[in-house]
Amino acid sequence: MKISPLAGKPAPNSLLVDIPKLIAAYYTEHPDPDEISQQVRFGTSGHRGTSLNGSFNEDHILATSQAIVEYRAGEGISGPLYIGMDTHALSEPAMRTAVEVFAGNGIDIVLQEGLGYTPTPVISRAILIFNRDHSGVEADGVVITPSHNPPSNGGFKYNPPNGGPAGTEATRAIQDRANEILRQGLKPVKRMLWEKALLADTTHFEDYLHPYIEDLRHVVNMEAISASGLRIGVDPLGGAGIQYWEPIAAMYGLDMDVVNPAVDPTFRFMTVDFDGKIRMDCSSPYAMASLISLKDKFDVAFGNDPDYDRHGIVTPEGGLMNPNHFLAVSAWYLFSNRHNWQPSATVGKTVVTSAMLDRVARSLGRGVTETPVGFKWFVPGLLSGSLGFGGEESAGASFLRMDGTTWTTDKDGIIMDLLACEILAVTGDDPAIHYEDLEDQFGKSYYKRLEAPATLEERSVFKKLTPEMVKTDTWRVNPLRPN
Repeated sequence: MKISPLAGKPAPNSLLVDIPKLIAAYYTEHPDPDEISQQVRFGTSGHRGTSLNGSFNEDHILATSQAIVEYRAGEGISGPLYIGMDTHALSEPAMRTAVEVFAGNGIDIVLQEGLGYTPTPVISRAILIFNRDHSGVEADGVVITPSHNPPSNGGFKYNPPNGGPAGTEATRAIQDRANEILRQGLKPVKRMLWEKALLADTTHFEDYLHPYIEDLRHVVNMEAISASGLRIGVDPLGGAGIQYWEPIAAMYGLDMDVVNPAVDPTFRFMTVDFDGKIRMDCSSPYAMASLISLKDKFDVAFGNDPDYDRHGIVTPEGGLMNPNHFLAVSAWYLFSNRHNWQPSATVGKTVVTSAMLDRVARSLGRGVTETPVGFKWFVPGLLSGSLGFGGEESAGASFLRMDGTTWTTDKDGIIMDLLACEILAVTGDDPAIHYEDLEDQFGKSYYKRLEAPATLEERSVFKKLTPEMVKTDTWRVNPLRPN
């Protein structure tokens, strides 16, 4: 993997996206519905693209929002639809477009008071809390974010009533209907002007922030963190959780320093990622170089991607911890200290996550639930409490409340950040030291993530791949095991 000479250095002006051009293209460029690269395409985390090449424009959001309205009707979903957005430049325009469509269809929607930013896990929790407290009616949600991807990107994802990422059946139905609407010239779209949509009886505003923060004490040992007096460093990376840290510190009495309070849609404050692009990847040592340079100022520090479903943990001993390393330490700690979880609750990991998790689980007498890539596979277990912790090697994870009930069914970077603090507060040792102990006990684990480009046609083939299509019985020198 070639490393750019700009990697880890402050972003030069030449890399900054032209925000006026980006926003203008969102409204004025129209995708060709017969061109595959310009169609609505739901991956593991919704539809993503950029207005500059016709892959994320207002037409996409009009069509997708209308398709979600029709999908909800078909599924009998009649509760409120919770909406959140991150700090990417295209998120605000897409949110306004979506609100116009949802209001035009008479859908009850909930927005953050003041139209502020909202992390993905906050929307997941809001959906679950509503559905827990209201029988006979179900809520769902939309999060407008392209995750950690570059500033020119936009994203739009749907969370069904289970609160987690939508499954394949739902995303395919929404995607196919959205593309049909595009081919019909958007004629099925019902829309209400923004000014009227905000005043509609079906448009509601809530404080997402404080209920989430107050509830953190039921999933993380905030008392122990507070009592420890840890010096905590936070780099929000200009993301949706930037307004959460000061209230968290105030409510729980934490010694916390937010080292970069800036929100800038160009993300000019970032250091450049490995490939010479601005990318808010909190698991990348290049993108996290600024916070890593401050590691000795804090007992523990962390950053998150723009929608706060991923985490990056920085410690004096380990610098930026490899995501797999922190997942292993998290599983070890949680299953050793959450005594009210089901005795049969398992450790969840995707197929590409480190085998160290298997060794940790075995040592604790716990089973492992291994899934394909995608956090959606963890949703049933997190809902039932049969999965105590689910983690992906891309630095996304969530876990149960102290009492063994569901916290979120989407990844939550905030609780993973605070878990790093809890581990240090309760054990007295840096999480990186704990990982060294795990290696001493179970042996060294090797991991390397490789990025390979793939065309849309190649990706389409991969999506349709089945076990029957694989004709070899070995991968390099290793035998392929049947399920």
